[in-house]
Amino acid sequence: MSTPEGAVAVELERLRGAVATGFAEVKGSLSVLMERSTRTEQDLARLRDDTDKEIDALKSEVEQLKARRWPLGVLGAVAGVAGAATGAISLFVR
Repeated sequence: MSTPEGAVAVELERLRGAVATGFAEVKGSLSVLMERSTRTEQDLARLRDDTDKEIDALKSEVEQLKARRWPLGVLGAVAGVAGAATGAISLFVR
């Protein structure tokens, strides 16, 4: 080997090492990103489950409230009867 060829070989070996190191760093970064992505997907799935449970609980509470309410027509009729009764009592008391 002559010196220029030796220098080229040394430079190529140095570049090969630099490329291998770069690939190792990229591989490590990708591994970290994949782990974060997996954790994020798990967190999202857990949040969806929790949200669905809360929504179901709220829906059941709303249905219970709807079942216990009085319709406006019934309230109007009760108010009308109470007003008529009050008027009749005041008319007959005098």
